[in-house]
Amino acid sequence: MKHVLALTSFALCAAIAVAPIAAHAQLPVQAAADQAALLASADPHLAANKKLVYDFWREVFEAGHMDLADKYMAESYVQHNPNVPTGRAAFVAFFTQYVKPKAIQPTIQAPVVTMVAEGDKVIISFVRTMADPKDAAKKSTTTWFDMFRIENGRIAEHWDCAPKE
Repeated sequence: MKHVLALTSFALCAAIAVAPIAAHAQLPVQAAADQAALLASADPHLAANKKLVYDFWREVFEAGHMDLADKYMAESYVQHNPNVPTGRAAFVAFFTQYVKPKAIQPTIQAPVVTMVAEGDKVIISFVRTMADPKDAAKKSTTTWFDMFRIENGRIAEHWDCAPKE
């Protein structure tokens, strides 16, 4: 009887352990339905930091208005992306090569998943669609992130997960 109970317990535990693996296929990462709601915070300082990053992303990064960089970025801006130089002037010179100014949109055009602010940091995450390395016809989604440090009302530092190109 003990042997049957032990065997049954083992089989049940094995089934419970394997079931979540079998039942959990990757679900697509979804963009937030309401970007404005992501800017909310009970702490006005954190809400202001989120808004600073959000507006920087829309106006400077996406719309290419490098003339607005000084409104958002510290002159001594530190860049941790291995492909982009450090310093506000260097950031502007780099992106001016690739982005021409266009109309500023009311929301970020990239698919934003969420924004999180804590202390002097703001993290914004995006849906990133990638080709399957074994089958280019198949796609999957993952999450890309950008993290910013705010100092004196300006973006002072930036991190992301970009590899060296």
